[in-house]
Amino acid sequence: MVTLHAACCVLGGAGVLIRGAAGSGKSSLALLLAAAADGAFVADDRVICTVQAGRLLARPHAALAGRVEVRGQGILAVTELGVSCREETVLHIAVDLVDSTPRLPDPPGDAEYFGIALPRLVLDAGVRAAGLAPLLIRAALRKQRP
Repeated sequence: MVTLHAACCVLGGAGVLIRGAAGSGKSSLALLLAAAADGAFVADDRVICTVQAGRLLARPHAALAGRVEVRGQGILAVTELGVSCREETVLHIAVDLVDSTPRLPDPPGDAEYFGIALPRLVLDAGVRAAGLAPLLIRAALRKQRP
């Protein structure tokens, strides 16, 4: 078991682990994705990861389950925002939020936990500000499915 400083949601049945520095928008992006018709919120701030049957599972820390910190608003119940929650999910992708990236970067390597590789997507602040993050995450998830 490992506890990650991250956020986690489900999009189209696939678990999305969102990593980044404090204030990078992890919680906001997780809420935005979870608010989609095929989305759900899993965890904010402390994501507990374990391995089961060769898959990487994520769930919230018990003290934070069903809650999210929204900068400037405090800690809110996710359901108050009209967003559904899940108790756990199988992770399919790691999304790293960074300040900037090269214009045409090399593909990022995988994120790895317990010897299990997760495809990795790196999103910079400009892409996020333009509202492209959900589209790019969905595209990356589609690439994984036959």
